[in-house]
Amino acid sequence: MNVTNRLFWTEGWGSMGLAILAALTIRWLFLEAYVIPSGSMLPTLLINDHIFVNKIVYGIRAPFSEQWMVKFSEPQRGDIIVFKYPVDMSTFFIKRVVAIPGDKIKFDNGSLYVNDQLQEKIVPSSSANFDWLRDEDFNSHDGGLADSKSNYVHFFEKLKRNDTTTIEHSILMPKAAVMGFPGDGEWTIPEDSLFVMGDNRYNSHDSRFWGYVPQKNILGRASFVWLSCESMLPFLPILCNPLTVRLTRFGHTVNQ
Repeated sequence: MNVTNRLFWTEGWGSMGLAILAALTIRWLFLEAYVIPSGSMLPTLLINDHIFVNKIVYGIRAPFSEQWMVKFSEPQRGDIIVFKYPVDMSTFFIKRVVAIPGDKIKFDNGSLYVNDQLQEKIVPSSSANFDWLRDEDFNSHDGGLADSKSNYVHFFEKLKRNDTTTIEHSILMPKAAVMGFPGDGEWTIPEDSLFVMGDNRYNSHDSRFWGYVPQKNILGRASFVWLSCESMLPFLPILCNPLTVRLTRFGHTVNQ
C-alpha cells in the first residue's frame, strides 16, 4: 500500500466512505425510515409513529429504477404498504392492501365486499381530533369570522422520510365524494394493480377516490415502529418532542 492510500485509510476518509456506502445500500435494498403524518391509518398507525419499511420483502429493484432485478413475493391482502401516489409520484402514501389482481370488489350501500366477503370497517372510536378542515377551507382572510366553503373538505396526506424534506400534498375534494363511499358497483382488479384503503376509512384519501395502485409504485411493506411521540419539536419538526414519547409503541409490529 503506497503512502497516499495509507493516509486515505488512516485519516478516516476511507472508513467514512465505506460507512456512507453501507448506509446507502441498506436504504436502497433493505430498510427505510418514514414518519406517519396523518390519521388515515388509525388505529393501526398513530400520527407521528416512526416506522421502518421493509424494501426487500417483495424483491430487489435496480437502483434508480422501477424495474425488478428479482422478485421474492407478491403483495397480499392485509399488507400495509408504502407507495408512490399515482397522481403525484413525488408523494408517498401508506395504506392497507384490500384487493389484489383478479379480485372482485363491490360496494353495496356503503359496505365493501371482496370476492363476496364483507370487509370489516376498521375505524377508531372517536374522530374528534381529525383534521377535516383547515384555514384554506374558509373564505375569510381579513381576521373576521369565516364562512366555511361548505361544499368542500380539505384532505392533507403526506408521508415523511426521516432524512429528507417533508413532502406534502393537499387536495380540496367535494364533500359528497369524501363523506361516503363510491356509488354501488362491482369491479375486477386489473393485472399488476392493487386496491388500497386506509384503516380509518372515513378519513382516508385512497383507491376509492383515485383508483388502483400500480405494483411498480410500491416502495416496501411497513415493518415496525421504532419511535413514536404525541408531537414533534416546534423548532425542528423532523424530531420527536422527547417529553411526549409513547414508550408503549417501541417495537410495535405493523404487519401481523
